[in-house]
Amino acid sequence: MASRRRLTSLIKAAVPLLRRQILVEVIDVVPIAGDVPVIEIAFPGSERLPIYVTDAGSQLLCISYLWRDADVKPRLRAKLLETLLDLNPSVPLSAFGRIGEHFVLVGALNPAASAADMALELATLGDNGRDALGALAEFLV
Repeated sequence: MASRRRLTSLIKAAVPLLRRQILVEVIDVVPIAGDVPVIEIAFPGSERLPIYVTDAGSQLLCISYLWRDADVKPRLRAKLLETLLDLNPSVPLSAFGRIGEHFVLVGALNPAASAADMALELATLGDNGRDALGALAEFLV
């Protein structure tokens, strides 16, 4: 498992590339306290959702929280779940999932990923999260 320092260094090296890819000026990189190294990447002043990156040993996981169970219109819940399953194959480098009461988008990288690989993953996950919120808004309260 990578150290918090290694993970932070990789993400900080990816930030200039990411800024150019997504055309934003400010990207905050914030370590989250805890036993497992987690880094929050936030995009202040942007419609992009924060992305959380952690080292799971065999892969680097990138997670963006989309909405909570309570945000789903109860009568449309089954249709939303079916739609997410249908969309999964067409969402590049990401997959829909759930963590507790949160619907998420998840991407993964090899632990030996380069800064360019990380920038691409973060840009893609950010785009996919923004697109998912827009495309699936009809299912949310």
